Amino acid sequence: MTDVDAALSRVRWNDDGLVAVVVQQWDTKEVLMMAWANADALRETLTSGRATYWSRSRQEYWRKGDTSGHVQHVRGARLDCDGDTVLLSVDQVGVACHTGTRTCFDADDLAPFVALVD
Repeated sequence: MTDVDAALSRVRWNDDGLVAVVVQQWDTKEVLMMAWANADALRETLTSGRATYWSRSRQEYWRKGDTSGHVQHVRGARLDCDGDTVLLSVDQVGVACHTGTRTCFDADDLAPFVALVD
């Protein structure tokens, strides 16, 4: 068993054989996007150094940047404590969101009324 096989064996895949991938800029820790990966996409990500995902709507693989030029170079990957989410650290070239923004999380704040706790 390779190191990649050992890592993949620790993932808790959902009923569709997918795992959530939260993507973060490696140096600033800015959260860029969330996507899904199956075992083959995650294997490709971990072995190639380029972020690869599974499109649920198109039912196909997509390697970030192949059509847009907005590449994600992998700097690290971590599995959460439950094994059902991957935190992918990347060096983002260009924008991360398909809408043309740096991050997918720049929309209106859902909780502007929440008081900060001292």
